[in-house]
Amino acid sequence: MGNARRLRAGLRGWGGVGAMATVCVLALVFALVLTRAGSPAAKAPKTPEAAGHTVTDAIGADADAKCTDPEKQTLPPSDEDGVTIDAIKNRPGEKRKLIVGIDQNSYRWGYRDPNGGGGARLEGFDIDLAHRIAEDILGDRDAVQFKAIPTDQRISAIKDGRVDMVVRTMTINCERLRDVAFSAPYFRTGQQVLAPKASSITGYDKTLADRRICTAAGSTAYAKLEEDQAAGRLPKSADIRTTVPNQLDCLVRLQLGEVDAVVTDGALAASQAAQDPTVELKGDAFTTEYYGVAMEQNAKDLLRRVNRILVDFREDTGDGWQKAYETWLSATLGSDPAKSEPPAPQYLRTS
Repeated sequence: MGNARRLRAGLRGWGGVGAMATVCVLALVFALVLTRAGSPAAKAPKTPEAAGHTVTDAIGADADAKCTDPEKQTLPPSDEDGVTIDAIKNRPGEKRKLIVGIDQNSYRWGYRDPNGGGGARLEGFDIDLAHRIAEDILGDRDAVQFKAIPTDQRISAIKDGRVDMVVRTMTINCERLRDVAFSAPYFRTGQQVLAPKASSITGYDKTLADRRICTAAGSTAYAKLEEDQAAGRLPKSADIRTTVPNQLDCLVRLQLGEVDAVVTDGALAASQAAQDPTVELKGDAFTTEYYGVAMEQNAKDLLRRVNRILVDFREDTGDGWQKAYETWLSATLGSDPAKSEPPAPQYLRTS
């Protein structure tokens, strides 16, 4: 099993910042063409992540009432199978795979390396974690079907049954716990500002006045900006209207001069800065957030199994969390992973 779990050791380059910028711009142009052509995605209704909604689910209401430390609202680990895992294992033939919602545009988290060969195979920290989960449940790390899910469609993809889980730099918070269940945290990060190096913006402060800020729709970044602007902690003149389906689209908008700054998770912002040396992180992180694996609320056996897998992943010093960090993230977040390590898990959900 050690060989099966071995993470891909070598990082592959992007073949030049110019090429990456071109890809980003082309991706944005293509998306705009689809929108103007009336694509189904452009006409899709707002999801629970992007708009307010009435919560009627009993589990969700209970989670919301008890939610003070959202990263602790999860079930204890277990090896036991149940109805959810049995259903996954009983899928016939080629369909016997774990279906995982991921990002394919987040450098070193979940992305396709254009220089990687083999059809630009998906790789990154989140991708390796998904392989690990598939290996444990189905005995084959490649028994996984990846589905690229936009940021603003993560919750609806779970609730609609399009995926078994989402492993996509998804922050655990109380609002989302109304709709989905989360594993224990597997990564710690915080919101930061990304802006051109030549910009006079210094961080999440008064220098954002009269600036256009881009965030991903349905993201915790947008929710924080909206909350802080209403409370007077963010200048009223800061323009936060620009939202995009995927957080990488904000980097494209920044490159095109359509916005002045991006606010996103520091872990993602660092990867974006690595793609474009003309931008940089401005100031320190101004929140503390934790990534978790999201799944359907009633999939209790799957939730318990994922939490047990995460315990093993963290404790595996040879081929686990530490190795994944070194392989994918040390180049952008630094060689010391201490600030990114998840806290010791606590399991406060009781049913």
